[in-house]
Amino acid sequence: MPPAHDRPAPPAPWEPPPDIVHLFPGQGDFAVSPLVTAARAHSVVRVAVREVFARVDEASGEYGIPALGPALLGDTPPSGRKLAAGPVGTPQVALFGASMAIHRALCAIGAAPRRIVAVSFGEIAALTAAGVFDLADGTRIACRLSRCLSRCPGGEAEKLIDASASPRVAVACVNDSDETVLSGPTHELSQVERCAEEHGVAAVRLRLPFTSHHPSLTARAAEFEAAIRTLPARPGHTPVHSAVHGGPYGRDDDVHRGLAACLPCPARLPDVLRQAGAPGPTLLLECGTGHALTHNAQRVLAHRNGVSARSPLTDPDFPWERPHRLGQGPAPAEATAAAPGTAPLREPQGESA
Repeated sequence: MPPAHDRPAPPAPWEPPPDIVHLFPGQGDFAVSPLVTAARAHSVVRVAVREVFARVDEASGEYGIPALGPALLGDTPPSGRKLAAGPVGTPQVALFGASMAIHRALCAIGAAPRRIVAVSFGEIAALTAAGVFDLADGTRIACRLSRCLSRCPGGEAEKLIDASASPRVAVACVNDSDETVLSGPTHELSQVERCAEEHGVAAVRLRLPFTSHHPSLTARAAEFEAAIRTLPARPGHTPVHSAVHGGPYGRDDDVHRGLAACLPCPARLPDVLRQAGAPGPTLLLECGTGHALTHNAQRVLAHRNGVSARSPLTDPDFPWERPHRLGQGPAPAEATAAAPGTAPLREPQGESA
């Protein structure tokens, strides 16, 4: 028998592959540069951007929006400011296409989702990724929502609202136990910000083009629902957990009405993350250009063993060229990298073309 120091190390114990969950964020954390950087650095992202925007640009052209794909992959890609200065719906189409491109790139490396989490505007891309809408109709929904909203005026949180005497400010999104988004008229939001400062609560203004998640948008929601009702919805191949719906859409749920509900109703993320993050090993991947939703998931699921969350476009160590590393046993949710192991990932299903 060879000496102990000459014996091969015992094989690592087999670990089941993690369930992949794709996170689709809203508009509050969208930037163009991470997508451009990733497309230049990684061929799988570049191909996904080219393929997705070829279909997106065709549909968005019906609404007077110039083609974005060639610009994003060109030598002088547009800035967020330039997108905002374009025709109504241009930034929203860019976000929708970016989310779908990231989703497609992840599927291409074997990281297709078993479940999907959708927040606010991200519901459009999430339902498209799940096969409920095709890429063209998902784009049309984004354009019609933008046109509808372009006619709108642009727990502790509720206590601040009451203390500031701002009756038209409402809770829009509960992201985690320490982060809540409010919605309302600008001058009343300023009152809440002053009140927050007096109470030692940090407040940051999100520069969004439209009001959202506010009760005053009930009529706009009905208008939007009517505008998208003609676009057919099919049974999805992947469950979509909606932060507004409060859980996964079922086969009998009206997704057109669910999308419209995102206008007047709040998004409550923690419970939906807990649903989608259980049971067993889970890796949550953000299909957006930022990392705010990833951080929310890390905080909400911090005490869940075997759960991790990553933002592929802001994580410099994300293994686009070594996807087998994604199948390694996930680290706790507060970590941003996965622990060692060698389990394979799921084969992609992808969105409808």
